[in-house]
Amino acid sequence: MKFVDCCEVDIAAGNGGNGAVAFRREKYVPFGGPSGGDGGRGGDVVFVTDEGLSTLLDLTYARTIRASHGEHGQGKDCYGRAGKDVAVRVPVGTQIYDRDSGALLFDLDKPNERVVVARGGRGGRGNIHFATPFDRAPRRSEPGEAGEEKKLRLELKVMADVGLVGFPNVGKSTFIRACSRAQPKVADYPFTTLVPHLGVVRVDSEATFVIADIPGLIAGASEGAGLGHRFLKHIERCKALLHLVTLDPGDGRDPATDYDALVRELAAFDPKLLLKPAIVAVSKADLPEARDAYVRLKKAFAKKKINLYLVSAVTGEGIREICIELYKLATEKPSTKADTAKPVARQR
Repeated sequence: MKFVDCCEVDIAAGNGGNGAVAFRREKYVPFGGPSGGDGGRGGDVVFVTDEGLSTLLDLTYARTIRASHGEHGQGKDCYGRAGKDVAVRVPVGTQIYDRDSGALLFDLDKPNERVVVARGGRGGRGNIHFATPFDRAPRRSEPGEAGEEKKLRLELKVMADVGLVGFPNVGKSTFIRACSRAQPKVADYPFTTLVPHLGVVRVDSEATFVIADIPGLIAGASEGAGLGHRFLKHIERCKALLHLVTLDPGDGRDPATDYDALVRELAAFDPKLLLKPAIVAVSKADLPEARDAYVRLKKAFAKKKINLYLVSAVTGEGIREICIELYKLATEKPSTKADTAKPVARQR
């Protein structure tokens, strides 16, 4: 299934029905009087979160969503039928923005959450409501109100406890395959992961958390380079981060330099990301050069007050230890004191 995390859609709620002007003219009813009923209420457009959905693909084909109008009032005190509401299913983590103002209208981050995005118009009153002792045969009624119309932009931010962050080809997809049942594509070339992948990591029989494999970042990602900020937004909801770095002599990359670049990109995109608890690990420990460089790198990261881990998704080395630490970070309650919120690995 194609992953779509942003789309635009027009919403139109139903109009209310008009009130009726009618009079009773029946045998044995000498003073029938007015009998025009009210118009029905227009239908609402309701968004409902569905845990079974993971993409906004369906909404890209329905550019305009309309609810039905209310029926007009009729004679003999008959009220018009209300228009049916339209329920639109969206993934958990969907944000709804107004296209014109850019304002955030709703943030649907809970399962089975329902919000009325556009309300239907109220039905107009019939002439039965306007009879008075001085005007016993009113010939006026109210028109129905128009339903709300909105131009919306929907953005999906995946709901995960832990986000995997790193440069391309550092082993993020291999790591999530090793610790969960997720099956992202793995290959020996960059940007094999083009969409986020979610996996459930089971620490024990009752302890689990959700991990997200975010497509690889490069320098300038916060400004749109590579896959850019399109996927940086997906780690905003994560409670903790796992930075994966590795030694790649062929590309001339160094883990310490890569980590500094990642931190700069996160800070440029949103400084609040640096406040999230994080773990830094050197991947591909099954390679001799990575294992040999670990001792040197551990000392370099220790100067930044960062405990560097060593992990190999191929042999399973360090996988369980890191998953246990990530579970602790993802489930710990955030401190309520402002002075205890210290940025994680902030660069000087």
